[in-house]
Amino acid sequence: MSLVETALADGVLTVTLNRPDRGNALDEALVAALRAAVGRAEDPAVRLLVLRGAGRALCTGFDIGGIESETDAGLLARFVAIELLLQAVRHAPVPSIALGHGRMFGAGADLFAACTWRIADPAARFAFPGARFGLVLGTRRLASLVGEAQALALTTRGQGLDAHAAQECGLATALAAQDRWGADIAAIAAEVARVDRATAHALATAARPDTRDADLAALVRSAAAPGLAARVAAYAAGRG
Repeated sequence: MSLVETALADGVLTVTLNRPDRGNALDEALVAALRAAVGRAEDPAVRLLVLRGAGRALCTGFDIGGIESETDAGLLARFVAIELLLQAVRHAPVPSIALGHGRMFGAGADLFAACTWRIADPAARFAFPGARFGLVLGTRRLASLVGEAQALALTTRGQGLDAHAAQECGLATALAAQDRWGADIAAIAAEVARVDRATAHALATAARPDTRDADLAALVRSAAAPGLAARVAAYAAGRG
């Protein structure tokens, strides 16, 4: 079974996370497969990128399975790979849609936030717990959507969000039950098709600052602090 399924139809590249037994949690293999799938948006035939998840959630976050055998260096490399994936989504050559359902925590919520338009199922939930193990991941992207104060409340204070609160603060751009997602994608695809691909990319570049280097540096500085593996293990055990 492929970890990621892709389909291209009428200019829409749909990328489906397909690790439902783990809630589409991000292990090394899934991150690599996702990065490759997102790279398919370089094809001139693609006008819109859609991310969705099989099973109970879009993505439940970083896969902490087997954390007891991880090292600080290994975890640092894994978090860097996730940040590079998020940057690839955020700065893809075409607009993107995230279809969010279930519990999207940590890197799963960051994946949702990296997309241009973010449609949440009304029962979806979000949280950004990375600060509990000393990680700074995606903070600028989040703040660009919800503002500085709300981003700090979500990260430093650990406040969670239901779908309605996510829409109110700007994390989600729309709420829609999953049976409506097809119609929503079709409507957005029709609108995107009215603008040529190069112009759409130029508009996106003008609308969002490129903070990729600063984001990566902030992540590496935080993750390089000694004891990362122990902090993540403590969080996984409910002690973080």
